[in-house]
Amino acid sequence: MGDGEVDVIVKAVQDLFDSVKNPSLSLGLYRTFIDVVPSGLRDLSPTSFNPRMVSIGPLHKDEQHLQPFDEQKVKYAHKLLYSPDYSLPNQMLKECVEKVVAKTDRIRACYDKIKMEKYNDTELAKMMVIDACFILEYLGRSEFNVENRSFWRGQSIVYDMVLVENQIPFFILQDIFDSTILKSEPTASLTTLLLPLVQICNIFETSLTANITPRLNFQDHILGFLENCFHPSRNNSPSEGLPSSAIHSAVELDRAGVIFKPNNPDEPWPMAMEFKSCPLACFSWCWGKPTLRIPVLLIDNFTELFLRNLIAYEHSSSSYKTHGYVTSYAMAMDMLVDTEEDIAKLIESKVVLNHLGSNEKAADMINSLCKQQPIRMFCYVDQWQDMDTHYNNYWPKNIAALKRTYFSSPWSMITLVGGIALFVLTVVQTIYAVRAR
Repeated sequence: MGDGEVDVIVKAVQDLFDSVKNPSLSLGLYRTFIDVVPSGLRDLSPTSFNPRMVSIGPLHKDEQHLQPFDEQKVKYAHKLLYSPDYSLPNQMLKECVEKVVAKTDRIRACYDKIKMEKYNDTELAKMMVIDACFILEYLGRSEFNVENRSFWRGQSIVYDMVLVENQIPFFILQDIFDSTILKSEPTASLTTLLLPLVQICNIFETSLTANITPRLNFQDHILGFLENCFHPSRNNSPSEGLPSSAIHSAVELDRAGVIFKPNNPDEPWPMAMEFKSCPLACFSWCWGKPTLRIPVLLIDNFTELFLRNLIAYEHSSSSYKTHGYVTSYAMAMDMLVDTEEDIAKLIESKVVLNHLGSNEKAADMINSLCKQQPIRMFCYVDQWQDMDTHYNNYWPKNIAALKRTYFSSPWSMITLVGGIALFVLTVVQTIYAVRAR
């Protein structure tokens, strides 16, 4: 290899270094990614990441089982653009296309370069216009509301809209919104259009929109917008760190006298957890039992898919986040749930609603959410430390040991009762024997 060839390779490597230091050189000023889920994470639950009915964006565009719905997407897009509310639909379509074409390079920068090579600029622009119009028309339907939340949570299209790989950039969605809906409804906003989806996807029984105002991030997408709804407000930031205290399951905490209650309805952070203990553990009957307040979790067929995609998003290169609020919550639930008995205790305490029909399935789902995910932070360090301190106090610790030894099963209880009865009979027999003398 001659000096000239070496110089060419050196220059190529230097160009790569420059693009990393200055991503705007090759990817445009606004750099975002819509990542592919790592294979190890996908293998844990393939159905949680693969579209069922509709492809949105280029990553699943060519999959055969999604092709039949492409015609429906076109019908949705036509209905939006050629609505009777618009006087110049052809002009409006032209405006949408012009906006997309002007941002082609920026769109390409949002996806894996290799996967984008199969689409030329014309195909890419057509895809973005149709997909954005479809999303806006679908979400803008009058019947798309929270009144029939359970119905919409079972719809494949809603499932597909929250997949981390099945997204288009938010700036494109905003551009198409501005060129269509905003023209006939000057007071409308994309945030307002998305709020029904926020509530339908909500995994908790409290209203997200009542507690939080989602913020639009134009370097993001719909899933990123939904994840943002679970953030605490700036004046309610939780303590962060890594869990260092011992981990106790719901059943263990229950044996130590801890009770579980739903969060207060006006809680400013939807995933807040609060632990309150009584001043003296041995007098908990007087001051009130130690209580862990947690959000009421709805577990149904949608919950796992939504949580897995939120967690994958929080750990993706696109988010560049140091936080991981949803991951932290899932980790906290994993700590509380070891077996189906823990789920049963949480259901009994009305902090879990299980619509899966099996406590074992619910426990398995919670236990698998954070597999292969690094711990970046844990938002409940103080609460878990306080619970561990309570658990290790003399009375709770020994009462828990007593319950675990003698009250963990009917046979243990029968053995204990039998032992007590035998002891009493022995004492009575001894007393009579002494008196007989």
